[in-house]
Amino acid sequence: MIYIGILLDKILQEYKFCNSYRVNDRVSQYLLKNVIYNGKKYSDEDMLFRILLFKLFNKESTWELLLNNFNDVTLKTFSIKDYSKVLENAISSGIKIYNDAYISCANKAFGYDRKHDNHLALLNKMFNEDRIQDKILKCKTMEEAFNIIKSYPLIGNFMAYQLVTDINYSEIVDWREDDFTVAGPGSLRGIKKCFIDKGKMSNEDIIRYMYEHQEEEFKRLNLDFKRIGNRPLQLIDCQNIFCELDKYCRQALPDLKSNRTKIKKHYVPKKEKIEYIYPPKWNIK
Repeated sequence: MIYIGILLDKILQEYKFCNSYRVNDRVSQYLLKNVIYNGKKYSDEDMLFRILLFKLFNKESTWELLLNNFNDVTLKTFSIKDYSKVLENAISSGIKIYNDAYISCANKAFGYDRKHDNHLALLNKMFNEDRIQDKILKCKTMEEAFNIIKSYPLIGNFMAYQLVTDINYSEIVDWREDDFTVAGPGSLRGIKKCFIDKGKMSNEDIIRYMYEHQEEEFKRLNLDFKRIGNRPLQLIDCQNIFCELDKYCRQALPDLKSNRTKIKKHYVPKKEKIEYIYPPKWNIK
């Protein structure tokens, strides 16, 4: 009966929520199909560059815009001036170049008035000045790469965690997913709405507990949770679920106060059916 109730939940029907599995969201699927596994061969540094550029904007149409103007997105085609001109023309035409799923930092860290120019300058510093690719490709853990990426302007904890997760979708690294997590702002709000007292547990401890005990909790609650093949929810998925819970509670339990009071986006069904793909190294069965 609990599961049927979830299926018929009016809040879930009316508002937009992310998938339990982060990788099943449309933008993640686009990243896999068009940025990482598009059938072309790229050097490791080009692949890393492609992933970071795509995720800084996090918008499919912006990626398509760059592809249409430069044939492909690689370090060889990258130019702050040329990329900026294309993006500026799009903005002047009323086109949004950023996904508003989460708000990326917009300060003038590199001295530009436009957010996209600062992000392009960030990429230039990372790859052409600092050669971040050499450092990231040598990292043995996700946390090690996280700390390198987080050290840059315009990159906070939440963005750095999202970026290392996306890098790990590719074949250029193979970090363990179960040894590191970071609670983002939405996740922190969700955890706060769940627990009056966390005791000695950190927010990351709670996310890990959810990850480690998911199977027994599904059984206890009689939930027929559908895995992706043989893959359980990962730490990044559990972190995101707390964020979605915060959104849900804004409607279901408005007395649980936080700095967000409404769900911004209503659910609008899309006609395009997703043909799901997953990183080959996951060995999805």
